[in-house]
Amino acid sequence: MVRDLLVRGMLVGIVAGLLAFACAKLIGEPQVDRAIAFEQAESGQTSAAPHTHDHGAASMPAGHAGMAMSPQEAAEPELVSRATQAGLGLFTGVMVYCTAFGGLFGLVFAVADRRIGRLGPRGTAALLAVLGLIAVSLVPALKYPPNPPAVGEAETIATRTGFYFLMLLLSVVAMTAAVMLRQRLAGRHGAWNAALIAGAAYAVAMAAALAVLPAVNEVPDGFPATLLWQFRMAALGMQVVMWATLGLLFGWLTERAAAQQRRAAFGGVAALR
Repeated sequence: MVRDLLVRGMLVGIVAGLLAFACAKLIGEPQVDRAIAFEQAESGQTSAAPHTHDHGAASMPAGHAGMAMSPQEAAEPELVSRATQAGLGLFTGVMVYCTAFGGLFGLVFAVADRRIGRLGPRGTAALLAVLGLIAVSLVPALKYPPNPPAVGEAETIATRTGFYFLMLLLSVVAMTAAVMLRQRLAGRHGAWNAALIAGAAYAVAMAAALAVLPAVNEVPDGFPATLLWQFRMAALGMQVVMWATLGLLFGWLTERAAAQQRRAAFGGVAALR
């Protein structure tokens, strides 16, 4: 059973990866190209400290890490061409990321099914997708949003990445604790009130994390605010596409498989009679 859910999740993750890749090509890569053009223009005009290079940032949840390129290095040939980065490199990164999350989604579903209410396969998958979108994608990005090329200093890549994954870990742990708290309170306060209390507890915990963890603001002077916003919305759009596909398609396939199993079991009983 768990193996079937794992495989199903990975297959759905492949579909989600294809859709997310299409989203990245249509709305993400144009913003990356504009950011690279700004970076190259700045490199030719100033000898200031180099910024991070992250041509594939829109495909990743954080977009905080990348290669540093100084003005002197800008004239040297790239080890990986921009066409490869925007094509095969982006496709590979998105597919691996979404397939891995699809497998994890299937495993989490195996644990959560029939333990978080009588929602059925579709309802459970949809709820897990919403919680995953909040805990994995939305809340960490509130503190450490994804950045396009030319945003971020090369010297702080490791620090920024570490802070991002710390925020991600805190968010996932807090969400898991909130779900468990809701289960414990449901019998005493009712399902709706228990959900409200658990949601408030998660919000308070994340507000504390947002306040305690250090802020990172390395947007260079003159960087277009509209471009920064559009890039971050494109990155968020990819996450929404992935989680929506996992929640809807995985739930539909799991419900269909359960229905087939019930029909097979009913047919077997009928044959014995």
